[in-house]
Amino acid sequence: MTDAGEGRFAAPPTIPGTGGRSAAARDPRPAPGHRARYRRILNFAAREFLKVWWYELVLPRLGMSSVAERTRGPRMQKFARRFHVLAVDLGGLMIKVGQFMSSRLDVLPPEITAELEGLQDEVPAVPFADLCVVAEAELGMPLTRAYAWFDETPVAAASLGQAHRARLSEQDAADTGLDTVVVKVQRPGIDEIVAVDLAALRRVARWAMRVRLVSDRVDAPALVEEFAETSLEEIDYLHEAASAERFRENFADDPRVDTPEIVWERSTRRVLTLSDVTAIKINDIDALRAAGIDPSQVADVFAEVMFDQVFTHSFVHADPHPGNIFVTPVPEAGPSTGPSTGSGARGEGSGTQGEGAGAQARNFRLTFIDFGMMAEVPDNLRNGLRTLLIAVAGRDSRGLVAAAKEIGVLLPSADTNELERALTALFARFGGMGFAELSTVDPREFTAFADEFGDMVRSLPLQLPENMLLLIRAVSLTSGMCSGLNPAFNVWDAAEPYAGRLLRDESGNLIQDVAKRAMATAAVTMRLPQRIDNIITRIDDGNVSFDTSRLERRLDRLEGLARRIASGVLFAAMLVGGALLVTPLPPLGITLICVSALPLLHAVFAGVGRRGPR
Repeated sequence: MTDAGEGRFAAPPTIPGTGGRSAAARDPRPAPGHRARYRRILNFAAREFLKVWWYELVLPRLGMSSVAERTRGPRMQKFARRFHVLAVDLGGLMIKVGQFMSSRLDVLPPEITAELEGLQDEVPAVPFADLCVVAEAELGMPLTRAYAWFDETPVAAASLGQAHRARLSEQDAADTGLDTVVVKVQRPGIDEIVAVDLAALRRVARWAMRVRLVSDRVDAPALVEEFAETSLEEIDYLHEAASAERFRENFADDPRVDTPEIVWERSTRRVLTLSDVTAIKINDIDALRAAGIDPSQVADVFAEVMFDQVFTHSFVHADPHPGNIFVTPVPEAGPSTGPSTGSGARGEGSGTQGEGAGAQARNFRLTFIDFGMMAEVPDNLRNGLRTLLIAVAGRDSRGLVAAAKEIGVLLPSADTNELERALTALFARFGGMGFAELSTVDPREFTAFADEFGDMVRSLPLQLPENMLLLIRAVSLTSGMCSGLNPAFNVWDAAEPYAGRLLRDESGNLIQDVAKRAMATAAVTMRLPQRIDNIITRIDDGNVSFDTSRLERRLDRLEGLARRIASGVLFAAMLVGGALLVTPLPPLGITLICVSALPLLHAVFAGVGRRGPR
């Protein structure tokens, strides 16, 4: 049979220097037929930016922070509902954006995540006749010839394509050893829709960079480009097929994990045929219990497998939402059956977890599907994450700061003494608590902690490094999934055994590391008397100076705040006075009301454009 990768199924032309991205995807100008879609996305974003600006920036400067705080919950819920309607109406990448937001249980409030959660499964199906045109054009033959049977009712509809069950022809079944398959077909015109959505998102990212709170923390255009690259790979099913085979090879000897087989003879850039592995959805708790499967054990194994993907294979399924993971029942395993140890570090890691869920005889395995969105973990990032995990498990605030610098979240120039003190206090009070326990903590404790350390955290030079978007998505979905399967799930319990395994893996370098530290300590000790003598000499000579820049900056901020308060008082006085005089002395009253806008503008906007050092 003709190989799917031959010229007949070639990808669209690309622009040199754009990483293989198609010209349609890079062109920011939407086609005439999609201009309404482009404008609708931008209009929605503009309205939401204005609301955030008014409630979160203007009202607090007018002394009405309580109004912003009191209305924040309902406002966010209304925003989520409006975006939900927009995403379902438009489809395309808007569904992906909504799914990403619904997965951020660790950052976004429940008013948003709960409203957008339905987007995982709430995508309207494409009429079969339209889909059939795409599939037959790609395969170069009628579906009745390509497959012995093809179900017109979709198994699932996603934002970029949809899946149908089918049965291979006798010859294909004999060649592959498969019979029933699932065929994924892209939605008609999805290339143009993705290009329009990316153009709109790029414009919104440029708007976001004008907000100092955003521009100081993240390069929004770079994040959109990362999202764009992933999206363009996701609409290339040949790329997804290659990722699926790589993932399958990574877990080939692991009884915890299964993946579908690819039918390359019936796969192209827009059509993907793979073995039917559908089973119980991972979040269907009732079905799991009916099958005799413990949901809390599923959560533990799922966390183990995701840890393995990050730290062992450096290749992570970045879209592990409930529709992409099945729990497949298997016969009860004997006492000797457990995670494979034949793959070195992975087997040892599973064995470490083995004192918990890993060593018990399991009656299920996790089956992953949809490998269009995968995250590569480079060595430097993986090493930083290893340090981070070990520090978190050991409640090591200094190690956590070092890991944040290594990953790139915290710039090396940051003054971290106060941060280490804050983390020590955080570990002492909340360390080891799961999400269920944290929900019972008195909110006043969180408020007191935020009051004590909030200014310090906000002043840190934090940033979101590149190539972290997909990994953050995977971690967020994993955290939310495990908490849904087991409300008492504690991420600390999942991390500690794995951190112990990582420490054992690095034990070979431990003696060398201790020797280096001992040598460094000895060198410092030998230089200490001379350094003390130098300091005393400089004090005697009057050459010692002290850095008061931070105090001066705080005084400057207080002075600016005092000026804005004075402007606010003057605005109120002129406004009230003008209102009282508008009847007896209309010209004077109207003049005072109009002029009162000047101190109001000063109170609201003074210092907005300043970007001095903090």
